[in-house]
Amino acid sequence: MANFTVNTDALPQGKLLILSPAWDFDSFPELGNTLISMLSASVKERQMDADLHTWLIDFEGTDLLLRAEHYSESIWLETLSNDEGQDVLRFIATLLPSPERSST
Repeated sequence: MANFTVNTDALPQGKLLILSPAWDFDSFPELGNTLISMLSASVKERQMDADLHTWLIDFEGTDLLLRAEHYSESIWLETLSNDEGQDVLRFIATLLPSPERSST
């Protein structure tokens, strides 16, 4: 199973950064599905652009964007509404370890 950790530095901007094993554009769907499964979320819609995967997901009734940028190997969850979405991102951050918590 993939090892994911989170970085909460971008929470004020409505983003939760996800640190993951190395991946490329073609292997992201498998990795993304693993993350979605770990969160007990569901995918509502998937879009692929030149270097970006954008998935609309449902997490306990809240729509979020899961984005994955190929060249930087960056993955993040993004809110669609700052009020409720940021609370949900904070909650998700407690479900996945942060680098600080996983090193102890």
